[in-house]
Amino acid sequence: MSNTPMAASPLTRAVLEIDEYVSGLGWDQPARLFALVDTARLRTQEPALAAQLGLEAESESAGLTPIEQDELPSGKPLDEFLGTIAWPDAVAGCALSVERMMLPPSAEAQVPQNLSEAKLAKWVAEHPERQEVRMTVAVLRDGGRESALRLREKDSATDVLTGPDLVPGLAEALASTFEA
Repeated sequence: MSNTPMAASPLTRAVLEIDEYVSGLGWDQPARLFALVDTARLRTQEPALAAQLGLEAESESAGLTPIEQDELPSGKPLDEFLGTIAWPDAVAGCALSVERMMLPPSAEAQVPQNLSEAKLAKWVAEHPERQEVRMTVAVLRDGGRESALRLREKDSATDVLTGPDLVPGLAEALASTFEA
């Protein structure tokens, strides 16, 4: 992957790889869910799939390979859907890429009280300071976390913000998919 720093952790590289992939699809995309599997284990246990994914034996061995899952069901709230997921042991982690509207902290005091979810979404969508953002959040079974944020108005790989605690609520929701 061209824009991923080689010194980054395997989880950071996976998040940036997913961000770059989804970015190539353009904006206004549905949420996308990915399983993260250990690349070396994938090559050993599923050589045909590894070959199909272009994972040559001589390429990096200490890494994570994102595998996109089926399309998320429409009409079901994301938190409810995540509550239905159970991953097999071969999955080391998971990631979700989703687009949302965000307001700067300065606009939070302006939010009208007691709005329904639909009316609040409409209010945010019409706010002059709103920003469209794509969030890619990944978690590992062992508790590792990473996120990438990309603003629509600064849609460049060099302007992607990364960090483990950028979207803590979504990271918690993803981590809960590994709880027994």
